[in-house]
Amino acid sequence: MMHNAFIGIAVPFLGTILGAAGVYFMKEELSDRMQRFLTGFAAGVMVAASIWSLLIPALDSAADQGSLSFMPAVIGFWLGILFLLLLDHLTPHLHRFADAPEGPQSHFKNNTLMMLAVTIHNIPEGMAVGVVLAGFLTGFSGITASSVMALSLGIAIQNFPEGAIISMPLHAEGTSKHRSFLYGVLSGAAEPAGAILTILFSERLVPLMPYLLSFAAGAMLYVVVEELIPEMSQGKHSNIGVLAFAVGFSLMMALDVALG
Repeated sequence: MMHNAFIGIAVPFLGTILGAAGVYFMKEELSDRMQRFLTGFAAGVMVAASIWSLLIPALDSAADQGSLSFMPAVIGFWLGILFLLLLDHLTPHLHRFADAPEGPQSHFKNNTLMMLAVTIHNIPEGMAVGVVLAGFLTGFSGITASSVMALSLGIAIQNFPEGAIISMPLHAEGTSKHRSFLYGVLSGAAEPAGAILTILFSERLVPLMPYLLSFAAGAMLYVVVEELIPEMSQGKHSNIGVLAFAVGFSLMMALDVALG
């Protein structure tokens, strides 16, 4: 089981590393169309993962509670939304295509603010992987090694563009390739850290698993609606983002059904 846990943590982070490494073998900054495609793709993966890997297992696990079986999922979902809302207000960050930073005022450079924005984005993904892994390690009903791998692969696929979206614009603005790569990797470090912390407390989390699964789903969907959808839809080429969303959603849905 621990072997599966290691793979489940390492695979998503490897996606970020490979994406950040794009700064070494791609000569130009990602085009606006490509950035919108990758953003839409990531959004589609996250929505599908939230539904099939998190919300549906949360609902199924509470099915024995009768007419109120939906309550754990609803409560956990709203707690996840509110947690990311709070984090969004307390952390200075800058979204791509935005004119000004969000959160409290700071003296951070734009590069640092952009990395913080991606870090906020990665926290719920790390929580999602950690919660599903914790459920698998404790034998929680409905969570199998295949479902863990499906979620890990889906998150890894959408982490690849995230790493590139951080490292390549940094290099285009004058940062060295090595430092740009490092920033890209560090932007995804919150994922394995969050997953490991969740696993460490896995035995105590079993009674709360329906709430935690839906909590991670709410946090991920907050990121999608607040950040990714506006980024893929503003200005020209918005149709590219929508089509990419459909591709990402379909791929993650297929992975979860085929491997789950």
